[in-house]
Formats: sequence, structure tokens, C-alpha cells
Amino acid sequence: MKTLLTTMLMGTLAGSVLLGTAGAAGAQSKTLQGESATVTVTIEAIDQSTRTMTVKDAQGVYETLEVPPAFTRFKELKVGDKITARYYENVVVRVKKPNEAAVDLDTSAFTRGQGQPAGTLAAQRTVTVTITAKDEKEKSLTVTGPNNYKYSRRVADKKAFDQLKVGDRLDMTWTNALLISAETPK
Repeated sequence: MKTLLTTMLMGTLAGSVLLGTAGAAGAQSKTLQGESATVTVTIEAIDQSTRTMTVKDAQGVYETLEVPPAFTRFKELKVGDKITARYYENVVVRVKKPNEAAVDLDTSAFTRGQGQPAGTLAAQRTVTVTITAKDEKEKSLTVTGPNNYKYSRRVADKKAFDQLKVGDRLDMTWTNALLISAETPK
């Protein structure tokens, strides 16, 4: 959880590649729910000059975090405040039509919250990949995408696996969202 907390609070949204249950072939588009995690920590120390804070989680583990400048309300945080971070991700896999243009898009946005220091950071990445290998025995696919990206994964949905073939192109869209809020103890 320490790594997840650091990743979330530093604003780095690292989506995992989840082709694993790609039931895209049957429905032509399939949404796969990914990770969802909630972490609450208490601020134990703050250094405004270096934009760092030391937090403690429910298990008593301390961690020092560097807070990026995008979090403009950093100065409002105080020792004793509780910070809750909620992280969500999902993947949408869609079988492309023949001759449809490839995509390679990366977008992100930060929205400041109302009231207490809070905000939402969202990122979305869409790439076109091509199925380059299919292992019938293992029920796995290997896909290749931009920049020689290669990924292999078992496909849990047998019906979808049976409909996919080497050479099929898929659009894979990863969406990650991080909601952060701070609460001053009463």
C-alpha cells in the first residue's frame, strides 16, 4: 500500500495493462474494471519550503511525500489533517474495423475541489494494438503496439478468445482517476 499511496499522492497514474479478460470480440467493445483502492492517512509533519509532508497510515507506517505544485492548496494543510485518496481504473477494449486509423492518444486533467483542499486527477491513454500471436492451449494472446510495445496475457473469456485471430487490431483505452480530499479534525 505504501507504493500505491506514494503513486497516488504524487499524481502519477500508472495504469496496469489489463488485456487479461478481453471480451471485446463478442460485444465489439468491453469495459474491464481494474483496481480500486482507498487510502486514508494522517499528516504528521509538513515542510512548506520543500513541499513535503510526512503521513502515517492506519497500520502506523510513516512515509514522506513530495507534493507537486499542481496541488495549489498545499499551504492549507495542517498537522493532524486526514487525507483520503481514492484510485480507480478501468480498461475498454474494442475490436477495430478494417482500415480504421490507428490511435495513440494520451490525455489528462486536474480539477480542483470545492471547500476543503481536494481535487480529481484523471488520465486516459488509448492505443491501437495488433494481435501478433495466439496460443490455443494456454488461451493467451500477444499484442504489439506503438514503440514496439509487446504484451502477452491469458484471456479469461473463452468465447471472446475464440473469436479473435492473429492480425486483428484492438483499441485499448485505460482510464485512471484519483480523488484526493483533506479533512481537518474537529
